[in-house]
Amino acid sequence: MATLLGLSIIVCPILYFTVGPVLDASQMEALKVLLIIAGSSAAFCFIVGEATGNNSQMDKLWSLLPIAYTWVIAAKGGMSPRLVVMAVLATLWGIRLTVNFARKGAYKLKFWEGEEDYRWEVVRTGPAFKNKRWAWALFDLGFISIYQNALVLMTTFPALVAMRSDAPFGWVDCVAAVLMLCFIIWETVADEQQWAFQTRKYAMLGEGRKLADLPAPYNKGFNTNGLWSRSRHPNYFAEQSIWISFYIFSIGAGIGILNWSIIGALLLVVLFQGSSSLAEEISSGKYPEYERYCQSVNRFIPGKKYSS
Repeated sequence: MATLLGLSIIVCPILYFTVGPVLDASQMEALKVLLIIAGSSAAFCFIVGEATGNNSQMDKLWSLLPIAYTWVIAAKGGMSPRLVVMAVLATLWGIRLTVNFARKGAYKLKFWEGEEDYRWEVVRTGPAFKNKRWAWALFDLGFISIYQNALVLMTTFPALVAMRSDAPFGWVDCVAAVLMLCFIIWETVADEQQWAFQTRKYAMLGEGRKLADLPAPYNKGFNTNGLWSRSRHPNYFAEQSIWISFYIFSIGAGIGILNWSIIGALLLVVLFQGSSSLAEEISSGKYPEYERYCQSVNRFIPGKKYSS
C-alpha cells in the first residue's frame, strides 16, 4: 500500500506540472463534482465496511463510479462526440462488470450485505492485521476506501483532459474505441469461462465428491480452459488494457502522447501486480498443480498454451 500511495502522491503532481495540460476553469468545475462523488464514496465505504465487517463495499461501487464520472464529464464538456463515445464505452464496461459481480451474490437489498471478496478475509486474518483491529481500520481507511476511490477516479482522467479539446473525432479515437470494445469482449469471454468452470466444479463438489475424484480438468481445482490456458489472469489482462485504451482517447484529443492522465492506467497496472500475486499465493496453497501452471503460463499477456 505504501508503494501505491507513494506513486499516487509523487508521480501524479510531477506529471501534472511537467507534461500538462493544466486544467481550465470548466475542467476544474467538473473535477470538483467528481471529487465530491469520490469523497462521498470513500466515506461510505469506510463507515459501512467498519460497521458491518464487510469490506467489499468499494468492490460493489468499482464498476458504477466510472459510469457516473464519465457522464458528468461528458455533460460538462457539452456532450462532444469523443466524450459521449468514452462515456458509452465506460458504461458498457461498467454494466458488464456489475452483472458479473452481481451473479456472485455481491448485491443485496440490504446494501451493506452481499458476498465479500474472499481475499479481504485472507488479508484481514494475516500476520499484518491479525488481532490488530486498529491497524486494519487504518488499512481500510487508507487503502480500501481512500486509495481505491482515488484510483477509480484517476482512470477516468483521460476524459477530463479531453474536455476542452477542439480536435475532431478522428482515426486515433477510432483505434481507442475498437481496442477498448475488443478488450471488453475479451474480459467477458474470460469471466464466462471462469464462471462456467467454477459453477460446474462446485456443483460436483456439492454432490459429496472429493476434488481429486472429479474428472479432468476439474480435479486440478483451477481453470486451465480457453483463455485461461494461455494466461493465468486473462480477465486482469483485459481490464488493464481497457483503461490503457481509454487513455488513447486523450492522444486523439490532441493532448499529446504523454500527459498526466495516464496515471490512473499506470497505477491500475501496479495494483493488479499485487492483487494477482495475492490470488496466486492463495491458489498455490490450495492446489498442488498451481505452481507448475504458473511456471508454464504467462501471468497476464497470452502466450504458450498450458499442457497438463
